[in-house]
Amino acid sequence: MSAPETRQGKPKAPSSGIMYLGVAGATVLVLVAGAAFYVATKQTRHDNVAAVSVAVTSKACEPNSLSVPAGERTFEISNKSERPVEWEVLDGVMVLAERENIAPGFKQTLKVRLAPGTYEVTCGLLSNPRGTLHVTPSQEANAEPPKATMRALLGPMGEYKFYLGRQSSAALRDAQELADAIKTGDLAKAQSLYIIARQPYKRIEPVVHRFADLQNTIDPVADYFEKRENDPAFVGYHRIERGLFVTKSLDGLSPIADRLVADLTTLNERLKAMKMTPGILIDSAGNFTTQLSRDRLPAKNDSIAETDMTDLEANLDGIDKIVGLLRPVVKPVNPDLAHKIDATLTATKDEVAKQKSDAATASSTSASPGQRKELTAAFTNLADALNELPSAIGMNSNGT
Repeated sequence: MSAPETRQGKPKAPSSGIMYLGVAGATVLVLVAGAAFYVATKQTRHDNVAAVSVAVTSKACEPNSLSVPAGERTFEISNKSERPVEWEVLDGVMVLAERENIAPGFKQTLKVRLAPGTYEVTCGLLSNPRGTLHVTPSQEANAEPPKATMRALLGPMGEYKFYLGRQSSAALRDAQELADAIKTGDLAKAQSLYIIARQPYKRIEPVVHRFADLQNTIDPVADYFEKRENDPAFVGYHRIERGLFVTKSLDGLSPIADRLVADLTTLNERLKAMKMTPGILIDSAGNFTTQLSRDRLPAKNDSIAETDMTDLEANLDGIDKIVGLLRPVVKPVNPDLAHKIDATLTATKDEVAKQKSDAATASSTSASPGQRKELTAAFTNLADALNELPSAIGMNSNGT
């Protein structure tokens, strides 16, 4: 179609208004495209942040000193020793994040949100020297403001601290009864009390396993000691378990039981003095459930007294307590996540109940490899949901 003509027959020039709109439209498109490219680039850069590699040998970590910017970071831990190892990030005696039971020759990843500061890392055997993790300030760490207010978390934090105190007191009481049975020489009573005595501790394990020093004396795994079961530093529940259910002898268990009572007394006092922070409440359930699904369930740590199902039930009781306290906080800011957590928690409880029933039919309280696979899948789904809590609520793992 030809351009419109004037009375003299010459083409009429486009109006300045039309030209302005055309230029403006083109400019907007360029700006939108540029913004989209910028966002995509930023997102790609964030998503493609390389994992920090660290190797655990029989003697130390390589490298033994790491430096990363603050924010959410991923570590790839490879086991170059000849036995299962764990790798922990410690803030004083508190465990911020960890991976357990990394098999020889295998790798595992660990994702953790870190605030600026200097931390220690464990490197395999508990007798090995610790490494150092330097976390430097970054814009990413403070980029997103909290979605939930501190006021909304004050009630749940106070109630959870009360719950921790009540359960730790119960653990101390039950451990004392166990110690008394051992001292009186009643093996059968001590065996029955052992399973009962672990339950309160298991309910608060999502938090108390953060105390690295006490965890290594209250509930350590023999594989993390140089001489395993024969190592003099191997004490706590599992050392007592070995005497009660393997050698079926109370010889030498009395001082071990007294040590357990003393350590649980220290734990009780430490929990009373502990400052409850949003991060402790928000992160604990997800971190611990991840540890269960990735490290403990496949490894079958509780293999002697066959306390698998009762321990898992107690763990779920503790996780359920945290979920219940956070539900009123999460639902207003992310109702879909609140529903997802409730659904996966219910499914996990149902799976544990089913496996416990099947195990009882087979006259065993221990899970078979097939059952462990199904339990691992259920706990993995639950962990995935719980690990969305920090970003949904907007608080980081260091409690701010």
